[in-house]
Amino acid sequence: MATTFETPLPELTTDDLARYSRHLILPEVGMEGQRKLKAARVLCVGAGGLGSPLAFYLAAAGVGTLGLVDFDVVDASNLQRQILHSTHDVGRKKLDSAVEKLIALNPALNVVKHETMLTSANALEIFADYDIVADGTDNFPTRYLVNDACVLLGKPNVYGSIFRFEGQASVFAAREGPCYRCLYPEPPPPGMVPSCAEGGVLGILPGLVGVIQATEAIKLILGNGEPLIGRLLLVDALAMRFRELKLRKNPECPVCGAHPTVTELIDYQQFCGIAPAAHEETAVKNGIPQMTVQELKRRMDLGDDLFILDVREPFEYQIANLGGKLIPQNDVPQRLGEIDREREIVVQCKSGGRSQRIAEFLHQAGYAKVSNLAGGITAWANEIDPKVPKY
Repeated sequence: MATTFETPLPELTTDDLARYSRHLILPEVGMEGQRKLKAARVLCVGAGGLGSPLAFYLAAAGVGTLGLVDFDVVDASNLQRQILHSTHDVGRKKLDSAVEKLIALNPALNVVKHETMLTSANALEIFADYDIVADGTDNFPTRYLVNDACVLLGKPNVYGSIFRFEGQASVFAAREGPCYRCLYPEPPPPGMVPSCAEGGVLGILPGLVGVIQATEAIKLILGNGEPLIGRLLLVDALAMRFRELKLRKNPECPVCGAHPTVTELIDYQQFCGIAPAAHEETAVKNGIPQMTVQELKRRMDLGDDLFILDVREPFEYQIANLGGKLIPQNDVPQRLGEIDREREIVVQCKSGGRSQRIAEFLHQAGYAKVSNLAGGITAWANEIDPKVPKY
């Protein structure tokens, strides 16, 4: 699949000829290929772990216009892997930090900032101005949103994902290949797959996967090589092994199939089971009351007899804790005797996913008064006590 550009292509300046000389002597790139790169418009969704190497190398390669979608600020915990940002950027908007580094690398680069959360309301409008969309997000609602918007607009989706020591990469939404929904028709149940914030990620891994994404984007622009269309590349950094799975377009896919039923963008939070339907009670999830950090703080200040159960791992407890009873989630079934059935139990983890599963388990085991701390210790750090370390 080759990306098409308007003709005539932009001319290369004297500075361009010097900067991209190592490209120009490659027959697969040459003058025409470098002019295609200069004409190209690539959107990077996310300026974090994957977006950092992705944007860096696209800027270095001479892609003319880079769009960046992000609304977050730089946190100290980002610096282990998000190489667009430095220590002095902590607290700054990621977009401001990213643009500064990218322009320093390539002053001729045109960077377009989209300082917003990507939603069903704005995705099509944002994507419309770009030739290629590169997905560097870390959550399922946005991945499905990016996929569906790319299919509807006919834009290739250069996909990457990372977790712990493993990564994936592919090119979705190309006319001749499958889309993300062909591989994952349905999202996993909420909380079933831990985020990188909960499960961790090797700092170098987004570098590996992000560079693969940049390579795929450049190949699509040049119209050269074999893009990862219909192929899922699996990266195991711990074993340093690369495997490939063949993917097929699903003729019954609701988005890219022969008879699509998804013809406009939907509510992806609700699709992934994160946002409740309009008729559902927001304070209860799967039968478990959701306690806010403000309510927990109020109850603690009143001296209420709460049993705070922390189901994270011991190393996480050492980084930050609320003083609760530490029983890692996998140990809970064997240590039920340590959990007082007579007291009101508030289950807590980093962001609320693991604790929700354990709260449901305890409820099924006969514990009558169990709540989940919504947002976990991350919400506590953000909303109650900023001195609590984030990790």
